[in-house]
Amino acid sequence: MSNADTREQIMAIARLMVQANGYSALSFRDIANAVGVKSSSVHYNFPTKGALGAELARRYTGEMSDYLEQLLAESEDAHSFMTHYTDVFRAALANQNRMCMCGVMAAEHDELPEEVQREVAQFADVNALWLARALVRYQQEQPAATAQSHALALFAAVEGAQLVARSRADIRVYDQIIAAYRASGLLP
Repeated sequence: MSNADTREQIMAIARLMVQANGYSALSFRDIANAVGVKSSSVHYNFPTKGALGAELARRYTGEMSDYLEQLLAESEDAHSFMTHYTDVFRAALANQNRMCMCGVMAAEHDELPEEVQREVAQFADVNALWLARALVRYQQEQPAATAQSHALALFAAVEGAQLVARSRADIRVYDQIIAAYRASGLLP
């Protein structure tokens, strides 16, 4: 197995671990066992847990940013955009009751190394930025400043819905909350 393959497997396993149990549960030994390499191989690719956590969050943010760019280009209206957006968070729950990786890391903010904190904050910023752009695009009567506040509220609401549903291990709770947000006008 090449070093690039090993690195990708480490990232994949670490991502699942964080989504299931949080950053604090990341263990280089457990990752090595799951990948089938020695712990030193994990350290070779990621010298510290902070380096691994920061790279996980950076990649996760990049993937979300790319997805949101695609959504903005392809969605015909705000409802379509938001349905696809909320489906991303629903998909994590559908995958063995996992969480948004950066959302679960954000809950551990005080225990995160500074480099991980920065990357997790970037995820929230990227989501709020894209949501604001979508609101301005699809609800043109909304001023940009109002859209930014609304976008941050949307992001917090969707992350919160995911957290509540996870605490109940019931994806239907997420669906009910999202439907309530939509009925109340919070979500387009």
